[in-house]
Amino acid sequence: MGSINASVDLRRDGEVAVVTTDNPPVNALKHEVRAGLVEALRQAREDGAVKAVVIGCAGRTFFAGADITEFGQPPRPPSLHDVIAAVEGMPKPVVAALHGTALGGGFEVALACHFRIAVPGARVGLPEVKLGLLPGAGGTQRLPRLVGPEKALRMIVTGEPIGAAEAQVLGVVDDIAEGDLTSAGVTFARRVVAEGRPLSLVRERDEKLSAEGFADAAETLTQRLRGQDAPAACVEAVRNAIVLPFEEGLRRESELFRRLVAGDQSKARRHVFFAEREAARIGDMPETTKPRPIGRGAVIGAGTMGGGIAMCFANAGIPVSVVDTRRDLLQRGLDRIAANYRTTVSRGGLAADEMERRMARIAGGTELDAVAQADVVVEAVFEEMDVKKQVFGELDRLAKKDALLATNTSTLDVDEIARATGRPRDVLGMHFFSPANVMRLLEIVRGQETSFDALATAVALGRRLGKVPVTVGVCYGFVGNRMLARRSAETERLLLEGALPQRIDAAVVAFGFPMGPCAMMDLAGLDVGWRIRQGRGERAVIEDALCEAGHYGQKTGKGYFRYDAGSRTPLPDPEVEKLILESSSRLGINRRPIAEEEIVERMILPMINEGARLLEEGIASRPGDIDVIWVYGYGWPVWRGGPMYYADRLGLARVRDKLTDYAGRSGDPALRPAPLIARLAAEGRGFGS
Repeated sequence: MGSINASVDLRRDGEVAVVTTDNPPVNALKHEVRAGLVEALRQAREDGAVKAVVIGCAGRTFFAGADITEFGQPPRPPSLHDVIAAVEGMPKPVVAALHGTALGGGFEVALACHFRIAVPGARVGLPEVKLGLLPGAGGTQRLPRLVGPEKALRMIVTGEPIGAAEAQVLGVVDDIAEGDLTSAGVTFARRVVAEGRPLSLVRERDEKLSAEGFADAAETLTQRLRGQDAPAACVEAVRNAIVLPFEEGLRRESELFRRLVAGDQSKARRHVFFAEREAARIGDMPETTKPRPIGRGAVIGAGTMGGGIAMCFANAGIPVSVVDTRRDLLQRGLDRIAANYRTTVSRGGLAADEMERRMARIAGGTELDAVAQADVVVEAVFEEMDVKKQVFGELDRLAKKDALLATNTSTLDVDEIARATGRPRDVLGMHFFSPANVMRLLEIVRGQETSFDALATAVALGRRLGKVPVTVGVCYGFVGNRMLARRSAETERLLLEGALPQRIDAAVVAFGFPMGPCAMMDLAGLDVGWRIRQGRGERAVIEDALCEAGHYGQKTGKGYFRYDAGSRTPLPDPEVEKLILESSSRLGINRRPIAEEEIVERMILPMINEGARLLEEGIASRPGDIDVIWVYGYGWPVWRGGPMYYADRLGLARVRDKLTDYAGRSGDPALRPAPLIARLAAEGRGFGS
């Protein structure tokens, strides 16, 4: 016994063989790992002195799943099915020792073992649906036999992992290990041998295979996932576990997996997965760059955004001071934070004692000198340049040396804000998305003089806060909002030409967005854009008229839609329809019926066009960065891969021709195909090239 290969080690602790995999960073089940596991199990099986086997992993986690870089490549035996067959074929007890996360193929390996123990912080799950797939190595057949079809379906369709304590209650985990995991695994294995426990395989159990409640659970879990292939396949596979023999269910699962992995939706999701990884990389940053330590934060402004940002810090275990010069606004902001936490507790998403710990990390104050001890200060005041420059002038005086100074502006010039200080190298944008404590996107806006270590600090902090950080350059609206402005302009044009808000929103929701542009603007507040346009000397005919009539959105119960008291459901508003018709008439526009296909094209193609310009200008570094921004910040359907990926699927020649047509019809030069689109289309290439 000894090293099997570079990734797998086999040693003996008395009569127990210990198999340990070390494949950083997450012990993915690549070919070398699979081969090592099969060989280690063979040796342990043939060694007469071995009475039991413990399978574990070094590093920060158990097997966190398959190596998805192998997807689409010619298969190299042994497969994951071969590994699982080797585990289930062992005539000796096999114990999985779980720590970190046992996900996907890793959890499927654990399910094949006779027993499972876990450290208290371990989590297990089958997240393949998030890549447009289903578990492909028996997870849809074994998990229902272990926990029942309804509970298994919830885990598989949501892709959300569960903790060790819940796993033990469900019977997934046999014991919680205290102290050293490997020692606990060996002790558990010896106890199994000494007690002569029967070697029951999960695949042989059927006592929990009941169809009761399954149909209702399937309907509830998938009703918001219409149009997505993977959730429907998951339901079919778990249903097969109830009605088919194990081997037949396994065969059907493999067929469904192969169909999904070759499908457009999974390819799109995998594109986003890799684009998210790549987005954190800053191409010209020296590899030796180190982020600054962050031990305490401060947020200026106790409004909705400021409070949400403060919650992000508290949730990540970072003490934070919230500063607002008006005591009443500060208290209102702190009360809103507490109310948000109470809501989460009432829904079972947070323990009451954890809420108290998080609230204790948030301090309030009305004096800016509270920032003096902060390692990072995030400004979240009104979206007005003069106000922000005044705040940064004060921060320059009060913040400690090397503190990161970040503005949460969504549109304004970060370089101009930085010039209000004597340390522009420490200044950048950290554009959180509302609600900040929920939305995962963080646009990190790199100023002309922002230092590499400041950038590295912002990226590291973003990850620590649970965000997806994407670095962008300085321009009006940066990447996301600049593209959104093109969609907003086209929304107004569609309204004037013949569509109504409910018609536009229905088409966009059918495309896959969680809400349409009109409902989204109502949620954000129409007055926000109105104030920005006033500052820039611009006007939007319909939206400004709505604001002038007091239609600010959900906050006033009426925007593009009306909202009943206490409801967020958008309802058509005859008053708005009258205003739209009058606007069209006043401008001499003959209204016409507009097909859903045209609505979708005019919502999507102008954004793609603006994305191409952002790439040309260097504001966005990669097409995938734009896709990540739109998936995590604006609700772009992940199974369509982001706007630039979607453009490649359509074909840039088609995108070019459609934009040319719409530009000619509207007379709007902004709709003319960007030079990058024209060039790539002429060369028969896409953004991905």
